[in-house]
Amino acid sequence: MSNQQVRKGEELPEDKLKLFLQKNELITSLQSELFVKQFTHGYSNLTYLLSIEEKEYVLRKPPVGAIKRGHDMSREYKVQSGVQKGFSKVPKMFAYTDDAAVLGSEFYIMEKVDGIILNYKEAHKRNIQPDQYKTIANSWLDTFTELHQLDYKSVGLSDLGKPDGYVERQVTNWGKQYLKAATDNVPAAEMVMKWMQENQPTEFKHCLIHNDYKYDNVVFKPALSDVEGDSWQEISAVLDWEMATLGDPLMDLGTSLGYWTVATDHDFVKQGIPSPTIFDGNPIRSEIVEMYAQKSGRDVNNIVFYYVFGLFKIAVIAQQIYYRYSKGLTSDPRFANLNKASELCCNLAMKAIKTKSID
Repeated sequence: MSNQQVRKGEELPEDKLKLFLQKNELITSLQSELFVKQFTHGYSNLTYLLSIEEKEYVLRKPPVGAIKRGHDMSREYKVQSGVQKGFSKVPKMFAYTDDAAVLGSEFYIMEKVDGIILNYKEAHKRNIQPDQYKTIANSWLDTFTELHQLDYKSVGLSDLGKPDGYVERQVTNWGKQYLKAATDNVPAAEMVMKWMQENQPTEFKHCLIHNDYKYDNVVFKPALSDVEGDSWQEISAVLDWEMATLGDPLMDLGTSLGYWTVATDHDFVKQGIPSPTIFDGNPIRSEIVEMYAQKSGRDVNNIVFYYVFGLFKIAVIAQQIYYRYSKGLTSDPRFANLNKASELCCNLAMKAIKTKSID
């Protein structure tokens, strides 16, 4: 019997899973003991650690009741399989299936990358010093700009998206998705959608973009010793590629800025978007933009639009999850106040519009 540390209703059928692993030459015996642990910090696709035959794999599958849009495992598998041909910081892909008879949905198996995932709890526990955060931010941005320089054509990802008209489609589509998932009357949401339609850039560069790039979606290499100076210098892997596409890299930066809460933000903001970026030593949002501009050589003069878009996108994602929670499609208690988090993001976007500032 497998040892499953999994939320109720999100368990994996052991026999079918082991058969799949064996067919894909990831294990040798169906009699081997399987240990399953669910990663619970994510809010979207379900992620599990599989331990079997002294090996570890990560399994990704859509949440129960999710529509395929935004939870397309075949696309996520394809993106990472392609990216790894020209960008080393991505987990190895091992197997994918869309046969729902195995786990009830499509899923894929990938490499488990060892290292440090720097979410708020992990950062608080480690008591990271201010000078270390400067190193962390630099390493994080170096990898971000490296990803934006990837020649997506040479790794077979030319058909991943349609970069022409990307910004207009994003503004329109995220607006539609918000309205479809709306449960409360939020005046700021309507105002932000109207402002973005009227103030979107018509010209922009394009490249492969991640669309969810933040501290807790990268794996930092662990320190080689107890000497702190040799840590945070390098990133082993970038995770969560479900929203990767071809588009405007500043849209990617805008989303990252949306998650980049700082110490001077209102307490409700810091609680709604918990991030290690609030700790002393992290650059503020405008400094992140300046650093990105220096590393990438890109023009960032219109950054308020991109920050507003990033906040609105986070608002929509939170609202979509809350909508599923409100309909009883998920019982995860973390989702109970995501409608408030969504409203908060819209209010922050309005503040940025009025002040013409991202700080």
